[in-house]
Amino acid sequence: MTARKPALVAVDGVAGPAITAAARAALTSIDRSMRSGVSHWDASGVFEELSVAEPSAGQPSARTLLLLYAADLAFRLRWEIRPALAEGRAVVAAPYVDTAIAFGRAAGLTAAWLTNLFQFAPRPTTRRFVDASGRAGRTSRGFVEFGCEHVAGANGVTRAELRDRMAAYLRASARGR
Repeated sequence: MTARKPALVAVDGVAGPAITAAARAALTSIDRSMRSGVSHWDASGVFEELSVAEPSAGQPSARTLLLLYAADLAFRLRWEIRPALAEGRAVVAAPYVDTAIAFGRAAGLTAAWLTNLFQFAPRPTTRRFVDASGRAGRTSRGFVEFGCEHVAGANGVTRAELRDRMAAYLRASARGR
């Protein structure tokens, strides 16, 4: 009998469809007996609730979106990721921390604030970065699309500029690991 080695695979990028596709590919590359599944953003439903809020609620800031993302990630860790790891299984988190940090940096938040916000999240065993724009076949909308939709226009920054800045932060992060 061999011991199971748990693994947390983080998939980060700038496009929801590309992150979803890469997460599925990452999962299928794991031995079937070790697979747990994919932990997707908004598992808690907080962003779904936000998307149906009355217009009078106003647009959330990047900081607010990241606080909600951290709350959703805490939910995912509690109910999906840590239980899988405790069973000795592999779980894919799509997206994980680097996408959120890149979004925050692109929106002008400090690295120190973002590092502090996500210090509760365990380091992944493996990181995969998806360097794709996701222009073709928008089959899913991810955190990046949601965040850019809500934050674009602040300080005169467009959605494309936010995504480009995010991509630059993610490329730098991938090189630095």
